[in-house]
Amino acid sequence: MARRKAAQTEAARCFTPRQIEILTMIRDVRRTLGYSPTLQEIADELGISKITVFEHVELLLEKNMLTRQSNKARSLDLTDLVELPDERPTRVPLVGHIAAGLPVEAIETPDHLDFEEMFDRRYPVRALRVTGDSMIDDHICDGDFVIYEERSNAKNGDTVIALVGGDEATLKRFYREKTRIRLQPANSKYKPIYSRNVKILGVLIGVMRQC
Repeated sequence: MARRKAAQTEAARCFTPRQIEILTMIRDVRRTLGYSPTLQEIADELGISKITVFEHVELLLEKNMLTRQSNKARSLDLTDLVELPDERPTRVPLVGHIAAGLPVEAIETPDHLDFEEMFDRRYPVRALRVTGDSMIDDHICDGDFVIYEERSNAKNGDTVIALVGGDEATLKRFYREKTRIRLQPANSKYKPIYSRNVKILGVLIGVMRQC
């Protein structure tokens, strides 16, 4: 049973872009009005034919992604198997800009930040908690979480998690010089680390801070 449920849940994520539009409209209209749109209303809103909407709806009903009550109009509803992209906990609304200097007019520009897509990368993604202030000028503070790709290749200027001398890990900017590697801090209180024995463990892709 658990395996079948997992398979159904996975199938629920495999929608075409058009099916996502149809499901999203049905969900939004039901939330606003308490009943579903008609097939013609969906067609008009999406700029497609009623026949195309009908075909998609029938397929979604067949896959148990939609339900419909017999002999009752406007009764289409999403099942619990449906997980739409804008409902993922890793996708949050991006609603505009906020001034951290002089005040500016707040203008809402609806969009989204999708952290799932951000972390869907070629290499495994890992996190570490920062200890110390050697990267503070890069706005990486003590207690922050750094998100990094676990890989061994880096280019000059990348912020890396590096193993120095085989046993000491550090977060620094990476620079390859003629005969050595320079690991550069972002705080004038600290001197660069020079070594020929540096192993790159990962490359920084983001910073998270708990306020």
